[in-house]
Amino acid sequence: MSSSPVTTEIGFHRVLAAIDFSPSSIKALNHAIEIARIYGARFYLAHVVSSIGYVMVGADAVVAAVDSAAQELRELEQRLSRTGALTGLPHEMLVCRGDIWQQLGQVVKEQGIDLIVLGTQGKTGLRKLALGSVAESVFQHALCPVLTVGPCAPADPPLHGALNHILYPTDLSPESAKAAAYAVSLAREHGAELTIVHVLEKSEAGRGAEGAREFAARFQCQIPGDLPHKWWYERQFGLVDQTILTLARERHVGLIVLGLHSRRPFIHPHSWLHAYKIVSEACCPVLTIRGG
Repeated sequence: MSSSPVTTEIGFHRVLAAIDFSPSSIKALNHAIEIARIYGARFYLAHVVSSIGYVMVGADAVVAAVDSAAQELRELEQRLSRTGALTGLPHEMLVCRGDIWQQLGQVVKEQGIDLIVLGTQGKTGLRKLALGSVAESVFQHALCPVLTVGPCAPADPPLHGALNHILYPTDLSPESAKAAAYAVSLAREHGAELTIVHVLEKSEAGRGAEGAREFAARFQCQIPGDLPHKWWYERQFGLVDQTILTLARERHVGLIVLGLHSRRPFIHPHSWLHAYKIVSEACCPVLTIRGG
C-alpha cells in the first residue's frame, strides 16, 4: 500500500465500511481501505448484529452473537494488520447490536461519516432482495455518499492506480447538482474521462432536441469551476438502467456516479428500481449521491 493522500475538491475524511463477513462485503472492505488511504481519511469498520433473528431464542443468544462477531472482527483486523493493509491508517472496529440502519446511522452521525462503502449480492429471483439486508438498509436511508461494490465489479479498488473513465447519467434536474459536483471533481482529480449521458425512455423519445453545447451549458451551471479536460456528452434512448449498465460495460467504465433524490427515491428517471438494478449489476463500483 503505497498510495498517498491527494489534494481534493470534494474529499472523503471519514470512511465507514459495513461488513457482514460475506465475500461481497470483504471485497467492498478492500475498496474502502484503499479509498481511506488515498484520501487520508479515518477508517471505520462496523458489523451490526440484528436482534430480529434472535427474538424467539432469548437475550442470551443475542449476547453470544455479539461476542462471536467481536471475535471475528478482531481476527479480521489481525489479518489485515499482518498484510499491511492497516499500516499507518487510523481506524476503528465497531460491533453494534439492534436494527441495522439505526445502528449504522448512529455511527454516521456520531463520527461524521462522509462515505459509506458496502458490498452487494447482485441479482436474485426477487429484485427487492438483490442487495442483501445490510446494503438495502443503507442504500435506502443514507444521506451521505454511498459506494456500492457488486459481485461483477473488479477486486481492485476503483481508485487504485488510475481511475480512467467515469460515467455520470443525468437529466439535469435540480437534485442532480450535488452528484454532478462529485463526478466532475473525481474526473479532475484523477485525470479521468467523464461521459455525461442523458437517457430517455421510449415514451420521452420526442422530448427535447437540445444539442451537446446547450446541454453542456446547463450542466456547467450545476458545477463549480470548469468541466474536466476530457469529457463527452451523449443522449441515449432506451431503458434507463439497462442503457447505463451496457454503456458502463462497453466503455470499460471504472466508476458510475449516480444522483438520487434525498426524500423521493422513486422520482424519474433514477427511481429506486433503476438505481437498485444499477448498483446490483454494474461491472464497476457505483457512487450514489443524494441531492437536497
